[in-house]
Amino acid sequence: MSSQLKEQLEKYYTAHQKLKELKFTYGTAGFRTKANILDSVVFVVGILASLRSKYLDGQTIGIMITASHNPPEDNGIKLIDPQGEMLEQAWEVYATTLANLNTSEEIYDEIIKISTQLNIKLETPSNVVIARDSRVSGPALADATIDGLKVLDTGYKNFDLLTTPQLHYLVRAINTQGTPVSFGEPNEEGYFKKLSTSYKKIFDGVFDGQTPEKVKITIDAANGIGGPKAQHLLSKYLSDYIDFTVVNNNYSDPEALNVGSGADYVKTNQKLPNNVNAEPLKLYSSFDGDADRVVFYYTDAQGVFKLLDGDKISTLLAGFFKDLVEKSNFKAEIGVVQTAYANGSSTNYITDVLKVPVVCTPTGVKHLHHEAAKFDIGVYFEANGHGTVLFSDSFIDNLKTATPSTPHEKRAIDTLYELSQLINQTVGDAISDLLAVLIVLSIKHWDPSNWDESYTDLPNRLAKVVVPDRHVFKTTNAERQLTSPVGLQVKIDEIVKKFQHGRSFV
Repeated sequence: MSSQLKEQLEKYYTAHQKLKELKFTYGTAGFRTKANILDSVVFVVGILASLRSKYLDGQTIGIMITASHNPPEDNGIKLIDPQGEMLEQAWEVYATTLANLNTSEEIYDEIIKISTQLNIKLETPSNVVIARDSRVSGPALADATIDGLKVLDTGYKNFDLLTTPQLHYLVRAINTQGTPVSFGEPNEEGYFKKLSTSYKKIFDGVFDGQTPEKVKITIDAANGIGGPKAQHLLSKYLSDYIDFTVVNNNYSDPEALNVGSGADYVKTNQKLPNNVNAEPLKLYSSFDGDADRVVFYYTDAQGVFKLLDGDKISTLLAGFFKDLVEKSNFKAEIGVVQTAYANGSSTNYITDVLKVPVVCTPTGVKHLHHEAAKFDIGVYFEANGHGTVLFSDSFIDNLKTATPSTPHEKRAIDTLYELSQLINQTVGDAISDLLAVLIVLSIKHWDPSNWDESYTDLPNRLAKVVVPDRHVFKTTNAERQLTSPVGLQVKIDEIVKKFQHGRSFV
């Protein structure tokens, strides 16, 4: 195998050599930077995905090429583990090491080192699925990644244009196909069917087959791939239930991606995106470029913009689940996971009004996901709109085998179960989260202002400051306090003391 591996590596590496001065780090979102310097990185990520699959006895690994909410000139790549979760953290080190090697000889040595350390048999078959968002750099980076897969003779399927959550779904669906815990049909249409089937079952059950007035929603798709995917789902499967409009839906113009639109634009600027002329008290939403985040908003009777961000989504869902659990006569531990970016009012509302425990973690979905998994129902959303709800296996099993004593209990149990199917538990999913929010608002008969009135956000500001070296800033207490540079936290504390409920962090 070694001589053949060397030949294969030299054959493909020639076209993907790294510029020596570049340095890369695999972070929370994988590798993400300017697209024009990513070629060598995606090539070695293909190799790492092959090794990961071989290490896991040929289970399918996912590769997503996306830079999410970043501007059009950026791109990135990340790996998805077999259950649709993010790459195991220990493997991030291998990714970073491989990405910073400068010759095919060094890469060969590292492949041998990793495979020896982890007892990976290189002749084990390996399988990978790959997809990308709509950036102009995507096809070439996908080709470079596939060259990396060919080095170790990995079987692959290129799904081309998908949202990030769709690929997470597919990875889990492929790996659970034909098992008792099948996640769904292992194709794109299976994703649409799974979401729409649960949505319809909840509606038909709660409203006794009487479809109420259609829910209305306008979706700003950030000119990303989420637009056509949402349009397909809603028009083909849910047109009798949802009256929808998709704007900023020109995914075929990559230069328009996330420009003047999208979840990050709306959240950061606290204003309507381009091409949305809001009618008072109507609900609007914005996805990001790869549709793994969503925020909502509306204008009040006076035309004032009101944001319903990840904190508002989190509190809406946590309150609804608490109510359903009580109606079902079930015992379940519900928890909410936040980061330091969460508005203090939302934290107070969850603990003081909903009486639900709150855990604060460092930023990065992997941290939130890990903590949410400790609850029967774990709700996590970053303030930027990226999040989901996790249901423990034991809780879902209890829902399946429950024997309700009243129609009231049965409806609550059925709704809980179908929500566990509707919500994409592998990752934050703008389309899935959108449907969950629409369900809750419909059942509660709420308009956006009713939702917004649950609590009032404390005034807040998010600013980006360019510094010579961000690595000198070291934090503790879930990133809420600085340990370095020495003395800076003391100065922050002095200023914060002057304000009631004041809080500031770097």
